[in-house]
Amino acid sequence: MAKISTYLNFSRNTEEVFNFYKSVFGGDFIDGKINRFGEVPPMEGMPPLPEEDKNLVMHVALPILGDHLLMGSDAPESMGFTVNKGNNVYISIHTDSRSQADDLFAKLAEGGVVEMPMADMFWGDYYGSFTDQFGIKWMINYSTRVLTPDKTH
Repeated sequence: MAKISTYLNFSRNTEEVFNFYKSVFGGDFIDGKINRFGEVPPMEGMPPLPEEDKNLVMHVALPILGDHLLMGSDAPESMGFTVNKGNNVYISIHTDSRSQADDLFAKLAEGGVVEMPMADMFWGDYYGSFTDQFGIKWMINYSTRVLTPDKTH
């Protein structure tokens, strides 16, 4: 079943933020862990990751109220990001199919700015992101994995 979640980006303190949210809402992170940038395999055409960025959060997901997932990552400047309040929140849609992901991406991104076109990602999902014509940031994701606290994310 399709899901909507909220995705937050921070400069270098995502772990601190999500440990705070975990203390407020309880529960545990999906898979019981935080994924780090140092776990990402080297990618052709990309410069090596600075040593000080390897322990930063690449992805974390925390189930909160009503089956809502609060997700996040660090967005280091070494990777070309500049985080400002207002550009660090995405609406993340987890679709039921690749075709639904493509359809929503095409419709919502029309007139906007594509950050990452829909493509198969190294973590196994089909993913893309953009800012719509009204300045709202979106992530579209299709996964064959189930997004629940007791299943692999």
